[in-house]
Amino acid sequence: MQRRFQGPPTSFIVIAVALIQVLGTVFSANHQAAPRSLDPLAFLLLLAGPAALAFRTRRPAVMLPITLAATSIYLLLGYAWGPIVLSLALSIILTAAAGLRWLAWLGAGISAAAVVLMAVLAGDETGLVRASAGVAWAAILVLIGEGFRRRGERMAEYRRRREAAKQAERDEYRLTLARDIHDVVAHSLSMINVQASVALHLGTNDPEKLRPALEAIKAASKESLAEVRQLLGVLRDDAPLSPAAPPHLGRIPELVEDARRGGLEVRFENSIDGDRVGTAQQEAAYRIVQEGLSNVRRHSGAASAVVHLDVAGNALTVRIDDDGAGLRGAPAGNGLRGMRERVEALGGALGLTSLEPGLRVEANLPLNPVQGHQA
Repeated sequence: MQRRFQGPPTSFIVIAVALIQVLGTVFSANHQAAPRSLDPLAFLLLLAGPAALAFRTRRPAVMLPITLAATSIYLLLGYAWGPIVLSLALSIILTAAAGLRWLAWLGAGISAAAVVLMAVLAGDETGLVRASAGVAWAAILVLIGEGFRRRGERMAEYRRRREAAKQAERDEYRLTLARDIHDVVAHSLSMINVQASVALHLGTNDPEKLRPALEAIKAASKESLAEVRQLLGVLRDDAPLSPAAPPHLGRIPELVEDARRGGLEVRFENSIDGDRVGTAQQEAAYRIVQEGLSNVRRHSGAASAVVHLDVAGNALTVRIDDDGAGLRGAPAGNGLRGMRERVEALGGALGLTSLEPGLRVEANLPLNPVQGHQA
């Protein structure tokens, strides 16, 4: 579909051109001797051109033929000369702006030929000069319309790209939220499941130790519900794209302690200064440890794990080792896929290494990621 030049409102153009043509022609008729005085037919022709401009958005193809016919009939009948050609000039411009090139050039060519023919029949040398100017102006009018059309296309393309960029940004943000929700839910439900199993066992064998397990379940469910509620709130159209403060490196010991309460022996090795690490890298490291420990508890059957944080050169290294069964040839699930997407969004890399026994999940996050990788 051709992109049409919009410009001022159609009603404004029609009324303005009608007033100029009628009042201008009446004024001109009082200052020249015309073969035929203005009559109702003359005013009808003066208004026909502006009226045809009303079709510029709905049916632009009929605009130029009507204005060309009205102008030609008016001049052939010998009425007084005036701004009768204004509607014809505008129709040429608007036709070209609507993308109807052949029609615009045809109308401009007919107009130019008529001007040259009138100058030749008049036999006046100055008339030939005016005819040359008229031919040039006919071509200029088409080129002006082409310029409006191309400008409209460029503006439409700019708006399309800007909207596509905004939509991509919204999609990327919501993808990040989906990963966060997955990590929070997977971690919390995993811990709750483990603690519930412990509670069931204690309820039968050692009722005195049942209370700490139930308190751990309560605390984990309360924390996870609050975080999920904050994340889901962002998905609402009337919610700002900024949930609660993102998690940071200082909260990783909480994840380690949760895993210990679930019966997993975890050693935490941290040799970095959080002040050197950006907010995005800290959040990514937290989510990687969260998902990594959840996978260890749910799938690996491991008895122990090591969480290691270190800064080497310009990269933050996050490593989770366990002594479980490893992947055992199984394809990567949503958790590992989400970790990889999160790391790659910051320009880093995620690697999986078999330890015999166990599995190593290692992420390298640049401290100063390339601009194009930043979300």
